[in-house]
Order: sequence, then C-alpha cells, then structure tokens
Amino acid sequence: MAWPDWVALGGYFVVMLLIGLWSHRRVNDVSDYFTGGGRMPWWLSGISHHMSGYSAAVFVAYAAVAYSYGITIYVWAFLPLAVATGVGAWLFAPRWNRLRRRYHVASPLEYLSRRYNVATQQALAWSGALLKVFDVAAKWASVAILLNVFTGVSLNIGILITGVVTLVYCTVGGLWADALTDFGQFVIQGVAALSMVIVTLDHVGGPSGLGSLWDRLPAGHTHPLVGPYTAGFLTAYVVVKLFEYNGGMWNLAQRYMATDSAPAAKRSAVLSAVLYLIWPAVLLFPSVVAPVLMPHIADPQQVYALMAENLLPAGLVGLTLAGMFSHTMAMASSDANAIASVVVRDIIPAVARKGRALGARTGLLAARVCTVCFIAVSMVVAMEARHFGGPLGIITALVAAVMGPISIPMLLGLLPAFRRWGSLAALISWACGLASFVVVKYVMDSTDQTLTIATPLVTSLALYLVVGLVFPQPSTVADEITTAVSGTDAVRAPRRPADPTGESLAAATD
Repeated sequence: MAWPDWVALGGYFVVMLLIGLWSHRRVNDVSDYFTGGGRMPWWLSGISHHMSGYSAAVFVAYAAVAYSYGITIYVWAFLPLAVATGVGAWLFAPRWNRLRRRYHVASPLEYLSRRYNVATQQALAWSGALLKVFDVAAKWASVAILLNVFTGVSLNIGILITGVVTLVYCTVGGLWADALTDFGQFVIQGVAALSMVIVTLDHVGGPSGLGSLWDRLPAGHTHPLVGPYTAGFLTAYVVVKLFEYNGGMWNLAQRYMATDSAPAAKRSAVLSAVLYLIWPAVLLFPSVVAPVLMPHIADPQQVYALMAENLLPAGLVGLTLAGMFSHTMAMASSDANAIASVVVRDIIPAVARKGRALGARTGLLAARVCTVCFIAVSMVVAMEARHFGGPLGIITALVAAVMGPISIPMLLGLLPAFRRWGSLAALISWACGLASFVVVKYVMDSTDQTLTIATPLVTSLALYLVVGLVFPQPSTVADEITTAVSGTDAVRAPRRPADPTGESLAAATD
C-alpha cells in the first residue's frame, strides 16, 4: 500500500478509539453499558443492527462464493436476512423493547429464568457463549486474511491488531461506543464500497456494458441457486436466520432493547431490513463480476482484496481496507458486549450468590473484564481457525447449524401462542438439537451443508413443538411475561416491584 493508504487506515483506527473514549462519559452503570440506557435513536439502532449483522467475512468467505458461483450468494446469504429482519420488525423487535422497559433486564437471556427456569437459562447461556467465541473467531480470521493480502502482515499479527483496537473502544464505551462506531463505519464503508463499484463498472465497460456483461460470466453464474446451494439449503437458511437475526444473535436483540419505545424498535428493524435488501448487492457486485476481470485467481478468498489493490488508486485502497475492518469490528464489538451482558446478568448470579447484587461500579467493572476475556479468547481461537474449516466453514457449518437449538426456546418463549410451553420442551429441544448436529457433523462426518444446517434446526423445532403440546407446563409467570411483552405500550402488565439493589430477574427467582 502507498502512504496515503496507510494514512487512511491509521486515521480510521484513531477515530474508532476517540469514539470509544467519548462514549465512556455516557456509561454510568450496567444498563448504560449493555442497553445504552434505553436512549438510542431508532435510526442509530437500525444502522447498528445492520452493521452488527455481518463482517469482513463478506469480503473473504462470501466474496469467494460470489467469485466461484455468482449471484447465488446474494440469494441464499442476504435475502434471508432482509426477510427475517422484516418479519421480526412486527413479531420480535417490539417485544424485546417491552421486555427491557417492563422488567428492567439488561441481557436478552435474563428473562428466561422466570419464563422457564434457571437450568434452561444456564443451558442457553453457556452454549451460546461458547458458540459466539467461534463465530467472532471467524470474523478475526477473515479480516486477517485481508490485511495479509494488502500489507503482507501475518495472519496472527493481523488478528492481534484488529482485536486490540476493538477491545479498547468497546470495553471503554459499551453499547454506545458500539453503536456510534457502527455509524461511523457505515459511512466509511459506504464510500469505500461505492468507489469499488464505480471502478469495477468502468473496467467492464461502464453502465452500458452491463447488458453484455452477464453473457461473459461463467456458466451458472446468474442462477439463483447453484452447486451446493440448493432450495433445501435456502429453506433451512431462511428459518435459521429468522431466529438468529431476531435475537438468536444476542447483540441484535440488544439493539431493539436500546431504543426508547416499541415503535422505535420496530422502525429500527425495518431500516435494517431495507439495508439488508440493498447494501449486500453493492458490496458483492465486484466479486460477482471478478471472473471477467481476473479469471484465474488461485485463492478465491482473496478476490476482493486483489481487485482493490489492482483497480483502486492510492488512498482509496486504505479506505477500502478500513471499510472491510469496519464490518468485523462492528460485529465483534457488539458480540463482546452481548456476551458480557449474559455473563454478568445471567451466569454470574447463578453460580455466585454475591453476583446477584453487584453495585453499579462493581457491575460495570465485571462487564468490562468479561468483554476483555471474551475478545482475548476469540482471538486465540481465530489463530487456529483453519482447524475448524476456515471462516466460511465456521459460519455455515457451525454457527448456522447450532443457532437453531439455542435460539428457538428463547424467541418462541416471547410469543403468547407458546405460553404453555415450559422448561421440559425448551431443554429437550436444546439438547437434542445440539446432539443431532454432533451426530451429523462428527459421527456421520457429513459434508452436505444442507443436512448439517437443517438437521439440528428441524430436530429442535419439532421437539419444542411436540413436547410442549404433549407435556404442557402452564404457568402464571409465563402468562404474565408473554402478555406484558405483547401488549400495547400504554398498558403495563403486573410484575414484581423493581428491586432497589438492582438485582436481576435471574436472582429474583431464587
């Protein structure tokens, strides 16, 4: 890279750190750290939700699929996100917000101890936290590949650089720092991506050359579903993302909880859905048409970085790399915040009695320590990502497959239709779903992506529905919670009085 590129990249990191330091002044307690104190504007929440939903894997793993298979990457990887988030705008986003306002929770899992029981809450918390370590590790590995192509920096050093910068700003500023950096990253990434599209268009003959461009692409490149990406794979992926992007990824639920009202949460979800519909097409266009410009790339994971290096002028290369960094840092920082919220509000109170009444200062310190630990562990795992199938292998074969069993009891537990479904249905669904993944992936040693993703999803969903129907566990508490989060904002369902010590829902049940 030329010196203007280094200036652009260095300036990006400095701005991120400054935002983190500025956000530090807005964080006074655990609520501020984890949910922005419920004061986040809907548009900022929506942009943050969108930016936190995908990472540099777009420019590495997904770009490789776009280069090898074409537009199918948009059809199966991003249209489901727009659909899932759009549905969630009406079904889940308002409920997450009401849950925070009416029960004063700061973690998406905090309500589960009352909705089901503590065992269910802990099962989902521990397994979900472990899964997120691998998910974020895939993002670190992706951005390290990009940094290696652009600068020659080794993969491990690239992971350390990105992780440390992210660790500093998100640990200091909490959710406010996450959201504000998400917005800054959205602007930077927007300029970089549009520059890349304009340059790519120029090299394929400009807008007038688009008509003939599709005929020059490899066979099957314009097919919506091709290769291993079948209709069955798409169907399973849509259902997985319906749960994942409406709260299964805990950091995305936090965005809805951070707004000041249920209607604001709904608007933020609609904005995110619209962005998922439009923006991925812009990001992936260069990779889709890359076979015309660079037909013999040995490693498709490097296609976006190689195109930027060869097509963009000095300065824009560094800005493009900063844009790629932005997605990873946005998702990783928000995941770290969400995991810390689950550890501080759900896990610690269940394993240590002193953790049930942490003071404002002690709780905030615990939150920051947990954030540091999570990012550090995920960085270590990222350095060994190749042993888990690389970034794409982790994202599709592990995260997508295991997300269903973890998120199904949590999301469906918010809906009145499932108020009679109790802990028995939740735990059996979770355990058997995860067990089916282990059997398919490691006992049968299947390489069929559709089977790997669909089996745990179908197993978990079917068992949750059947067990809940056959063995209902009616509960006045479950009725109260589902009614409270589903009603109008003018009506407040009865609940326990707020505990002056700040005790969480998890602690209040004991």
